[in-house]
Amino acid sequence: MKHALSVTRAEDFSRWYQTVIAEADMAEESGVRGCMVIRPWGYGIWERMQRLLDDRIKATGHENCYFPLFIPLSYFEKEAEHVDGFAKEMAVVTHHRLVQKDGRLVPDPEAKLEEPLVVRPTSETVIGAAFSRWVQSWRDLPVLINQWANVVRWEMRTRMFLRTAEFLWQEGHTAHASEAEAREETLKMLEVYRAFAEDCCGIPVVAGEKPENERFPGAVATYSIEAMMQDGKALQAGTSHFLGTNFSSAQNIRFQNAAGELELAQTTSWGVSTRMIGGLIMVHGDDDGLRVPPRVAPWQVIIVPMLRDAPEDEAVLDYARSLQAELSRQTALGEPIRAMVDARAQKAGNKRWGWVKKGAPIVVEVGPRDVAAGNVAVIRRDRLYQESGKLDTAFVARDGFVDQAAGLLAEIQEALHVEARARLDAGVRRDVTDFAGLETHFAEGERNPGWVEVEWARPTGVALDAVVERLKALKLTIRNVPGTAAPAQGPCIFTGEPAVERILVARAY
Repeated sequence: MKHALSVTRAEDFSRWYQTVIAEADMAEESGVRGCMVIRPWGYGIWERMQRLLDDRIKATGHENCYFPLFIPLSYFEKEAEHVDGFAKEMAVVTHHRLVQKDGRLVPDPEAKLEEPLVVRPTSETVIGAAFSRWVQSWRDLPVLINQWANVVRWEMRTRMFLRTAEFLWQEGHTAHASEAEAREETLKMLEVYRAFAEDCCGIPVVAGEKPENERFPGAVATYSIEAMMQDGKALQAGTSHFLGTNFSSAQNIRFQNAAGELELAQTTSWGVSTRMIGGLIMVHGDDDGLRVPPRVAPWQVIIVPMLRDAPEDEAVLDYARSLQAELSRQTALGEPIRAMVDARAQKAGNKRWGWVKKGAPIVVEVGPRDVAAGNVAVIRRDRLYQESGKLDTAFVARDGFVDQAAGLLAEIQEALHVEARARLDAGVRRDVTDFAGLETHFAEGERNPGWVEVEWARPTGVALDAVVERLKALKLTIRNVPGTAAPAQGPCIFTGEPAVERILVARAY
């Protein structure tokens, strides 16, 4: 079967991923290493994700705000573990002016900053400084804020959406009077992320706690949602951190409790980024391009009028536009249907395949015969072909399609999630009982190895370092301890000690 893309997932998954991004007009290189231009279709998906997640964040009582892009270096120096974790990735501003010298622009030696400024890699330190001003009494707590922003982390190996020097995200930051309340907040936001990934993006995930070596720098505990890509690798799709008093101690976030005593606030932070778009591509894409779940599709129904530079073109356009208006009055998945008419002066076939590659959930074609008969030709992106290999186009009455459109979109949303859930469920092996079995499993040829869930004694310090090194030799990492895993029984496959929980091991992006 001939497909719309020049490379298939089976041939070269990495090249397929880059091809989808290019052919679906998602993003392109910017001329700055590790930074990308996010094109309208890619940014439209991010806007949808942003709106849906923002609604969920606000529903839990958080408010949006904004903090500066530049953070004084001294803020990081107050928290040694944090600065250690990000030191190699920090972009630093040292001058505030350029001058001409030998025909080139160079930093003006007279314009050196008294204190270097770090371009925001994350905002715990600068927000902690603000919290120290805002919080004086137990009555000022909790503080629940979120910001949508860009951050910069100078990655050595970059890949669009998955790992870029600059990316977009939201970062939530909260301060609480008690440890119990802060831990509850951490897990609450992890569940918000899990539900958002599954319900909106159609991406099934495993939520759980990260091991000690994978914690956010300065955190007491880090939790993640992990998604399985079609090549079996894991993608960390969101994280939530219980920070305890580590940052409040460094930033002097203290409050007077009800008994009149001074206490350190307990803080949290949590975030989801444009990496979720990379996950969307690798979970739902096929050999014809992207498939976008309707909830996060900028346009859910694309109407392609078949124009031939003929007198009947105007009637076809009128037909398409009135169909768009009718669809827009319908509600699907809790919102008005987002329908648009692609009236560009291009061949209808080229436009159709362009939208197939972009992954628009439904593509509708209308021509003069459809106008005369009151019909439409409907293509569902989640199931593009018939068993014969021909394009699966349904010719239906226009009124019937308008009535059924909301149901079709809900079906597509569910079908993509069910397909991905079946892949995840089938891709986790749970019968490996020793390290030799783990080695064998991940060494067997070029097949998709998926993930392995094994017994784990939660080693720390030197013992954990030894485990990490053994896994690194196999290009493996510990992902998280699934919150829904079965109870531990038997020995840890790494240390032989009695297991206390079960963990996921996988190759990852």
